[in-house]
Amino acid sequence: MTLPDPKKLDQIARMWNHRGHGLITEMNLKIEKVATDGVLVRMPFNPSFCADEDESLLHGGVLTALLDSVFGLANLVAIDRISSMATLDLRVDYLRPARSRADVMVRAECYRQTRHIAFNSGTVWFDEPNRAEVARGTASFALMRGERSLLDAMTRSRTSK
Repeated sequence: MTLPDPKKLDQIARMWNHRGHGLITEMNLKIEKVATDGVLVRMPFNPSFCADEDESLLHGGVLTALLDSVFGLANLVAIDRISSMATLDLRVDYLRPARSRADVMVRAECYRQTRHIAFNSGTVWFDEPNRAEVARGTASFALMRGERSLLDAMTRSRTSK
């Protein structure tokens, strides 16, 4: 496991949090661990994301959006000079009902990259003693690389204000 430059990690975390909109912002995601071999992110329990009256069954669409977002973070950490990326394919296998009031944990990694495509895998579980997997996902992303990366663009826009 190689740890990226701490300054780069700080920039990635700020950009990832800054660029979030809508549902991603409402998820209130917390980065727990960042390394080139993967990231770990926590989503605090939110009853608004539940699909039942008891407010304990997490909606599958929330899990899918969560995985997609964390895969993007893993790509930013593992790949230099990404100017933009887009999800090409996203598959989520739901392994058991997502029933809990605990925080949701997601571990994701970019396990392979080509010049134009990144491949990801990840797992989702609740922050409970048994740590049973709730879902497992894979994705591929189209990458655009350039001299001006997403990190550069964010840094420039902050310094010009």
